[in-house]
Amino acid sequence: MIKLFFATLSFISRIPVPGRWVQGLDGADYVRGITTFPLVGLLLGGLSGLLFMVLHTWCGVPLAALLSVLALALLTGGFHLDGLADTCDGVFSARRRERMLEIMRDSRLGTHGGLALVFVLVAKILLLSELQLRDTPMIAALAAACAAGRGCSVLLMFGHRYARDEGLGNLFIGKVSGRDTFVTLIITALITVALLGAQGVLALLVTMVAIYLLGWLLKRTLGGQTGDTLGAAIELGEVIFLLALL
Repeated sequence: MIKLFFATLSFISRIPVPGRWVQGLDGADYVRGITTFPLVGLLLGGLSGLLFMVLHTWCGVPLAALLSVLALALLTGGFHLDGLADTCDGVFSARRRERMLEIMRDSRLGTHGGLALVFVLVAKILLLSELQLRDTPMIAALAAACAAGRGCSVLLMFGHRYARDEGLGNLFIGKVSGRDTFVTLIITALITVALLGAQGVLALLVTMVAIYLLGWLLKRTLGGQTGDTLGAAIELGEVIFLLALL
């Protein structure tokens, strides 16, 4: 489990992990590593929340929220944000399915992707600022939100097909078992309960429903999921969870 955690950490974040800590793992092991997604989210969100708590008494809540959101983006290398932008560029292009997938592969940022990035980043900053004003424990809120976003992304993997012939998302989409999906969601639920109690459970339920519906809509539009749609689900899951806490 520890080796799987470090493998997942190196895969979906920019936190350096020594190569010897993940030696001997193959593709099937990485698929089983889906159960550690919420744990990686817990770490990333906890670090971002810790930064917020250190900074907010020194530079004020809005700037602390901005810097903590920036730190979270840097910790992930903008990996999920890139997926969000690509997904919105493709889906909102109103083209045929094949053309949407081509647009999502394009490294250039389009209007819809740019708007999505602005919306999500501004939403996070405003939500964090509002939660702080309501005396919400910020480390717990950010850690739970990041765990929920990554844990709920499993809903776009189990029972879905990969929309392309190859790509990073093909490692997980359609390959995750029902057992691993259940374990991932249970771990996510335990984290949110431990950090936020009943309020965290309600926020998680809202997030799960929203991500499930997102997956269904993307399946209808694209014929399946991609690595980009997984990134979009993670980013939107974080925002939905924080919004539900209000």
